[in-house]
Amino acid sequence: MEVEFTARQVKISKVLKTDAADGIERIALVLGKITSAALTFRAERHLQIVDLTLKGRQYSIVSSGEATSQETALRNALAHAELQAQRLRAKVRTQKRVPKVATTDEARPARKTARPTAVDLEAKAESNGHKPAIARAPGKQMKAAITVHSFPGKPAVVEPHILSAAEAVAIRPMTVEEAVKEAEFRDRDLLIFRNKAGEMFVLHRRRDGKMELVEIP
Repeated sequence: MEVEFTARQVKISKVLKTDAADGIERIALVLGKITSAALTFRAERHLQIVDLTLKGRQYSIVSSGEATSQETALRNALAHAELQAQRLRAKVRTQKRVPKVATTDEARPARKTARPTAVDLEAKAESNGHKPAIARAPGKQMKAAITVHSFPGKPAVVEPHILSAAEAVAIRPMTVEEAVKEAEFRDRDLLIFRNKAGEMFVLHRRRDGKMELVEIP
């Protein structure tokens, strides 16, 4: 896949092009194949703006990022596009889960007729002039078959699979806003960072999707 770069009154370095290509490949892992990608770098007064357009066979994503530096603007544009890609993937998965249509009375198969009871058989035999046969001896109860279920023993204990995550630690100091954008850019639910004062914090995503900040004493 080729990425089209456009510069308007600004210069695009090789590092920015490499970062943009890596971010687009990460978005392609979420949605699938991307047929075309276009990036436009421009400046307005003191702001650097990056416009990103991604097109696939069945989708189109347009995002934009603004910041005082081109690196941060590109990071914001990629994070916005990746968020749109995740929402689009969740929407497609929801549409595929079509509920089963309830069958109508006409479509339902005809119920089997009820098994005749002992009273019905006796009445039928008397109408035909025959003496009904005794199904069982009086005073005796018929035995019923009982299904016995066997339950499994103790469940097998599965040891947790532990992986090292060096990317979860930010090297340079940053603010809380920068940490949130960095976590979105890295596609991580956990990020450990320090602020400029040297205080350490843990930023993680809860099950409800909200980001929670924990200060390490």
